[in-house]
Amino acid sequence: MIAATFGLAAATFLASAVEFVEAFTIVLAMGLGRSWRAALTGTAAAVLALTAVTAVAGMALIQWVSESVLQLVIGTLLLLFGLQWLRTAILRAAGLAPLHDERAAFRTEQDAARLAGHQVRLGLDWVAFVVSFKGVFLEGLEVVFIVITFGLSATRSNPHGLLVASGSAVLAGLLVVVVGIIARRPLSAVPENTMKYAVGLLLTSFGTFWAVEGLGYFGSGESLPWPGQDWAIIGLVFGGLVLSRLAVAGLRRTFKTSANQGVVASCASSSGS
Repeated sequence: MIAATFGLAAATFLASAVEFVEAFTIVLAMGLGRSWRAALTGTAAAVLALTAVTAVAGMALIQWVSESVLQLVIGTLLLLFGLQWLRTAILRAAGLAPLHDERAAFRTEQDAARLAGHQVRLGLDWVAFVVSFKGVFLEGLEVVFIVITFGLSATRSNPHGLLVASGSAVLAGLLVVVVGIIARRPLSAVPENTMKYAVGLLLTSFGTFWAVEGLGYFGSGESLPWPGQDWAIIGLVFGGLVLSRLAVAGLRRTFKTSANQGVVASCASSSGS
């Protein structure tokens, strides 16, 4: 239970922090480039909408879906979601994909804000309101997804799982906002790519754990037990880390070999001409 609770809190906190940093960059660009009033109003509206989505989705899943089905569905979704994050992190670590640059994202948002036309609705700069609302809502949806899936799936081993997940997400959001207000610039110093790597490992591990447990639905209808119970999650995280580092090393070697062959071919072509 201790391992599962710590992993639940860590995964939710890190994943939420990554999404909140990206949302903060959008709101900061709209606030500095156009209107703070409209940007903050759009942010508040998005937070209210996300709160409603969380409450409705959470209650619906609790009342209408059995525990084993919930674990199977949520575990599979988390596994797919985590593999996507992990794939991106592996490609970035191997040098095959560019690292995420929060300053570049901020400049892009600022340029878009300057080029957009001026339109006022309900007394607000409509572009700043809509862009802020959309950015916070879309990034927030991923946070909601992680909070609900982690929180509900963990309730079997921890009755306060949803509370732990929600509290971790709120703490991450408050931390990003406080640091952002103090810095008043994009949070480019946050090791976002490393955090995504860690989150990808955690999501993949938890997703595998719960998906396998949920397979019991097709047998006895009850969750399948893991050897060592919740401590098996640590083994899954360690195994995922080892496999991902092997993948990074293999991709680097392949990329280096291909680059060297390209140089040799280019030199041979130049000599022949």
